[in-house]
Amino acid sequence: MNHRRAFDRRTFVAQTITAGTVACVAPGILHGSNRVKELHVAAVGCNGMGWSDLSSVGSHTSVKFVGFCDIDENRFDQVDKGFPGVKHYSDYREMLSELGDRVDAVIVSTPDHMHAPVAMMAMGMGKHIYCQKPLTHTVWEARQMRLLATKKNLTTQMGNQIHSANEYRGGVRMIQEGKERGRKVVEVHSWVGVQGRQYCKRTDRPAEASPPANVHWDLWLGAAPWRPFAPDVYHPFKWRDWQDFGSGALGDFACHILDPVFTALQLTAPTSIVAQNEGTTREVWPGPEKITFTFPGTQYTSGKELKVVWYDGGLKPSADFVKLPEGKELPGAGSLFVCENGDMMVLPHVGAAQWHRNREVLKQDIPMGLGTNHWHDWVNAVLEGKKTTDGFEYAGPLTEAVQLGNIATRLPGATLKWDAVAFQLEGHADAQGMLTKSYTKGFEVNV
Repeated sequence: MNHRRAFDRRTFVAQTITAGTVACVAPGILHGSNRVKELHVAAVGCNGMGWSDLSSVGSHTSVKFVGFCDIDENRFDQVDKGFPGVKHYSDYREMLSELGDRVDAVIVSTPDHMHAPVAMMAMGMGKHIYCQKPLTHTVWEARQMRLLATKKNLTTQMGNQIHSANEYRGGVRMIQEGKERGRKVVEVHSWVGVQGRQYCKRTDRPAEASPPANVHWDLWLGAAPWRPFAPDVYHPFKWRDWQDFGSGALGDFACHILDPVFTALQLTAPTSIVAQNEGTTREVWPGPEKITFTFPGTQYTSGKELKVVWYDGGLKPSADFVKLPEGKELPGAGSLFVCENGDMMVLPHVGAAQWHRNREVLKQDIPMGLGTNHWHDWVNAVLEGKKTTDGFEYAGPLTEAVQLGNIATRLPGATLKWDAVAFQLEGHADAQGMLTKSYTKGFEVNV
């Protein structure tokens, strides 16, 4: 039996949400209620990165959890031990409808395909959002998340926590200060060792099986097209490899590794994207890939355009090109900033940045004391009615670029032209349609 089609509660919850969203107001915390020193938080996703996020948010003394949601009933053990007495839910829609204005903010730590359905519903109800990276599963979702956060004047944060680390912030400052020393950036190369099918080790669907009693499989699928459960293939971690659920190596790491590139160089939207890879299917993300983005130049770049080249699956810039000092190797993941006077800066993921030229390490002036607590930054900003440096107004465009790269890698060899203002992607007959996707009834992203 296809249980998701027979789950009548969904229709009731969806109707309740639709009727109530228009009348919702921003949380009382921003309207002078007696909860001004306490932030009431609900979390969707309670294990893995969900536990990492909510335990980090929950270490703030002003946070009180009011609801925990997970589709797997066996994944509440850590939250019950760390934050006992909080009610459990399997369906985020039921949780948000039932708790209503008792929730000020929501943590979204689900597989990629459910980020936007959960976050957009919560933002429509006036809730502040902390959402895991990549912010969304599609380019269109990233645009809608940014627009709604702005419209509702919400405090948001993406979960690329290294954005707030001293290593990344120090590297950003070094690049920007390099402008005054003849170090405007000519091009950037960024890479990570993992590849798109690294976890599931397959390119097609496995034989179906019945989900265990503790897993609400229809709720895990959520917005995605129906497919049968299979053990140790999708839930709880290998979903990253599958196009219906995850975003591959690019989606998994680019919102980390390209973050200091975007921040330091003040990049906006790419104008073109082209990808090469070792083969993809309609089911999983490809093996090793190389994606070249072209961005408009900025005050920190040397020309009118800037190329940012992404590599994964073991690919990276060649040693001859990089010309590292004797005995040095590129880190397993990071970025290389090539500057106009021959200087290069390597910014590892995660590690201190280093300048070098012609196989010699240059004198370093590494800034210190710039790091902050990423999760607490969000809580403090909500309490103070402020914005974060990694809110959806920044994270949305970064995620749009990342997911444009994933469209390009599904259309290898095609040079795609992107008009961010018109929201038009040209260069292949299928490109424009890949900006968005269809949704299962009851899990639509409403705008």
